[in-house]
Amino acid sequence: MPLPSPSPDPRHFARAVTELGEKRPVVARSAIYNAQGLKIIDKGVVIDARLYDRLTQHQLKAPLDDCLDSDPAVSGPGLRDDARALAAHDRFCAAMVADLKGGETLFEELALVPLPRQIGFQLTVLRETQPELWQHALRSALTAGWLAARSGLTRYDQRLLAAGGLLHDLGMLHLDPVLLRPQVQLTREQRRQLYTHPLVTVMLLERHHEYPKELLRAVLEHHEALDGSGYPRNVAGAELSPWGRVLALTELVTAMTADGREAPALRLSLALRMTAPRHDPVLAREVTRLLAPLREAAPAAGDGHAADDLRQIEQLLGAWRTAAAAASGLSAARRAAVDRVAELCDAERKALAASGATAAQLAMLGEADADSAGELALIAREAAWQLRAVTRQARRRWQLAAGESFPLPLQAWLDEAEALCARWLSRGETAAPATTASPAAATAGAPDPSSAR
Repeated sequence: MPLPSPSPDPRHFARAVTELGEKRPVVARSAIYNAQGLKIIDKGVVIDARLYDRLTQHQLKAPLDDCLDSDPAVSGPGLRDDARALAAHDRFCAAMVADLKGGETLFEELALVPLPRQIGFQLTVLRETQPELWQHALRSALTAGWLAARSGLTRYDQRLLAAGGLLHDLGMLHLDPVLLRPQVQLTREQRRQLYTHPLVTVMLLERHHEYPKELLRAVLEHHEALDGSGYPRNVAGAELSPWGRVLALTELVTAMTADGREAPALRLSLALRMTAPRHDPVLAREVTRLLAPLREAAPAAGDGHAADDLRQIEQLLGAWRTAAAAASGLSAARRAAVDRVAELCDAERKALAASGATAAQLAMLGEADADSAGELALIAREAAWQLRAVTRQARRRWQLAAGESFPLPLQAWLDEAEALCARWLSRGETAAPATTASPAAATAGAPDPSSAR
């Protein structure tokens, strides 16, 4: 599948900069010129909302972050202090620090993360205008550094992977902020824009020689998966770099343990079990080990639909091949896309079996006690997210042309699957776990850059 073209709109970053200027001084450290060499803002001018139109009516000669300062900016020592404060009240971050001999090294490596002045400025904009995304960045830095340490990497590599965790969603500042709102139903074009945020981040970072190619590649891959179900390139297996595997798992961990998640340790444990083919098994075992003493009791079982919905999800996953067989006259490329989605459906059915949630297993379970029913509800919610991820993969891989539609059997399957996902995911928590968004859901991410859910 071809890479989507990154097309950041300069108006979005300018909006964030002028929003920052309403909170604290943002000053032009050098004169700002348009592409024709005409000065539009003098050196020393304070930037605020009144200058937004002037900044966006011109194509600028130099990137805006080259020309601006806002002191005090994000710095290494400040990162160390913010991470310490985070670990003081976040039990997952605290557990990672406690898990390492000399856990203080996580904080000390953050203090040494390479931060060119322009990147420090952008992080300052992020911290002051997108606090949730800033918390996601800090937690990702600690998580990536911890995973690097558990992998036996050198302290220098730990530092760079912590930098990758910190910076991986920086591109979101240059995209439409509506992408960060988990309640908003994104259009097809907005979702395509969301899929470009790893490329936008890499474009921002590769201007600075402090970041090696291994790190840029890992940032590009932070929403990829070993089974090829990620984005933006759908790489699989050995194509996913070792550092990319660290950041991809970091994205899942941080999004699913973000503030406000219900039973986060239990849910993350279930997600790791149900998405095992997507993640490096050695890294995933480290996370599972860390989670063991943190797991909560299952929450209340909800409205009792879990078993019925799991049966329907399993049935739908098995029906894709039938629907695909009924779609005649497909090109070789379209048939390959259909077959790849069939493989994803098969993998999700195996995940249901590994979780004891197939129709046959549920029939043997009988009447579940309260704890089992609560866990079953969590499995059903995760299965609904996975089914939604499959529908999105189907749409992305098919690449409908303007005015084109799916063959009727496939469209009927998509309609039924998406209706079931909408019903399940409208109950209770609506923000996607990290595997979709981060960026912010994902990321979120975080939102649903968090991927492909």
